Amino acid sequence: MTEADRRGADEKRERAELERLRAEARELRARARAHPLISQAQGILQERYRLPDGDSAFGLLQRASQRFNVKLRSLADVVLTAPRPDDLDTLWFPRRVRSSEPALNFPASYRPEPGNRGAVLSAVLSQTLAVVDTSMGNVQVADPVRGGLRLEKHTGLTDDFVDFFAYVGDEGTSCAAAARDLAQVTVEDVSTDPVFTEAAREQILAAGSLGCHSVPLTTMSGLCLGMVSAHADHTLHRLTQTQLKTLEVMGAEAGRWLSWHDRTVVLDALEYLHALGRRGRGTRIRRS
Repeated sequence: MTEADRRGADEKRERAELERLRAEARELRARARAHPLISQAQGILQERYRLPDGDSAFGLLQRASQRFNVKLRSLADVVLTAPRPDDLDTLWFPRRVRSSEPALNFPASYRPEPGNRGAVLSAVLSQTLAVVDTSMGNVQVADPVRGGLRLEKHTGLTDDFVDFFAYVGDEGTSCAAAARDLAQVTVEDVSTDPVFTEAAREQILAAGSLGCHSVPLTTMSGLCLGMVSAHADHTLHRLTQTQLKTLEVMGAEAGRWLSWHDRTVVLDALEYLHALGRRGRGTRIRRS
């Protein structure tokens, strides 16, 4: 091996190690964002069901999460925000009305399997990218504890972008503006549009996005439950009326579906958790 080959191999190893450390740091930051909420939920469950330790409370969350395919973070959010059960010996939500899963009239190539929230969000992202004709984008969901939007799905974007926009508040981005106004927002030129803070603009441009379009996922009552954004490697012209209408219908259908999922699948998971907690009251519950 020549000296140049050795230097090249050393540089390759250093780049790989640097990327590993960056990935590890991103993972640690993601855990740090979720950990306080999950810990708070554990505390509530430990007190409510007189459990001997936090691990038992985590076991309740974990079992309900796995049984109903609901993210642990999402369950923790609802434990923190839902009203307490009226009585530990009865159902948590005794008066709720169940409804059937709403239809999603997506093209066949984007149609997700029934009941699968992750698949629905992926389909929403894929259809949006197809309409805008780009390959970069992300989906965010409303954060019920902090407000704002939490990034949940993405494709074609850099790790730094994903890390920076893991959570966005009420100002400084096009998605925040779309959520506030319950209206689609087109940014023709990221480099000049005043909707962005300078830090957000820098991250978007560094990811190779020069234009973007955000679509709120809304309920019939006017709540924004999420956001899908398409990013382009070129400046964007205003979308056609046909494109805007297609995305508007998709956003409304997706918002209605997310509302159903929150009121049905997530509450089913909490009811299951409640039943386990009542049966295991005062005893140790192992993680699965």
